[in-house]
Parts: sequence; C-alpha cells; structure tokens
Amino acid sequence: MRTRLPGWRWRRNPLRRRSDVVEAWTVLVVAVLLFVVAPLAGAAVGLRAHDGAAALAAAQRAERHQVRATVIGDPAQRLTATPGDREHPYRARVRWTEPGKGVRTTWGRVPAGTRSGDVVSVWLDSRGRGVARPADGMAVWQHSVTMGLAAAGAAAGVVVLGRAVERRIALRHRLAEWEREWARTGPRWTQPRT
Repeated sequence: MRTRLPGWRWRRNPLRRRSDVVEAWTVLVVAVLLFVVAPLAGAAVGLRAHDGAAALAAAQRAERHQVRATVIGDPAQRLTATPGDREHPYRARVRWTEPGKGVRTTWGRVPAGTRSGDVVSVWLDSRGRGVARPADGMAVWQHSVTMGLAAAGAAAGVVVLGRAVERRIALRHRLAEWEREWARTGPRWTQPRT
C-alpha cells in the first residue's frame, strides 16, 4: 500500500534529496507556464492576428466593389479551393456596363450552376479583375481564434516537451545520487557478520 503525502518534497526530512526539491520547483514552474503563460501567449498572438486581419479586410473592402454582371461564353469552370469565398467556387467570363467606361468583360467568380446569360454579383478590384469577396467580420474572428489557439498549443507543447527532457535528466541525476549513497552505505549491509 502506498501512502501519498502532499507537499512532502517541500518539507524538511532526512529522506528528502536535492533532486526532490528541484522536481517540486519544476512542477510549480511547469504549472505556471501551462496555465498562465501559454494562454497569455495565445491571447497575445490572437489579438495581433485580429489586428492584422481586420486591417487586411478593411483594405480589401476599400479596394474591391461589387457589380451586377451577365455571364457570357462557356459554362463556369471550377476554381481551386479558396478559403475566403466558398459561395463562388467557379469562374466564368462576365460582362457589365461601367458608367463612363462602357461595356467591360473579365473573368469573375460565380456560384455553382451558373449558365451563360445569368445575371450574377461579381466582386472586382480597382483594375477591374474578378476577385474573391472581401473578408467579413466572422472570417477575421475565425483567423484570430485559430492563430491564438495554435500559439497557445505550441507554447504548451514546448513546455510539455521541456518537462519531459527535464524529467529524463532528473531521473539520471537521481539514479546517480542513489548509486553514490549505496556506495557509502552498501558495504555495511553486505559484509558478513562474525
């Protein structure tokens, strides 16, 4: 039967070794790093990512505009997956009339099932090229939370890995301490009594 004494490594007693004290302090430091520092690092990275993503979204909203255009030519072609625009996964040739510039055509992102002659909403950049819809508030928050969780997870992983390395080193030192103690005490126990 094993008896657990909470905090035994902190108390003074003849059986406490230096390695026990080091391990007690290490457990305390690891707990603080895991439960305080890692979440704070995740929050800091998440807030910074939010600022960057919000600025990028604002720049996209300032540069991009939406027009109503008519699909012309061949049927829509499938695009590679774009994280910012899941609703418009296809590309087709579109035509619209721009005030002061006349009729213009370009390749634009259109919804699935779009046929020639359909009128669709297309996002364009300042040069008149078809682009994805600008990031909205939900996309900014998703990016921020993902980056924050990844940073907190990475920090926690580094702490756990460091703890595993420290534990191996501590075990090696503890075994060396036991060997030294046994070298001093062992001969008294193993000598034959007369």
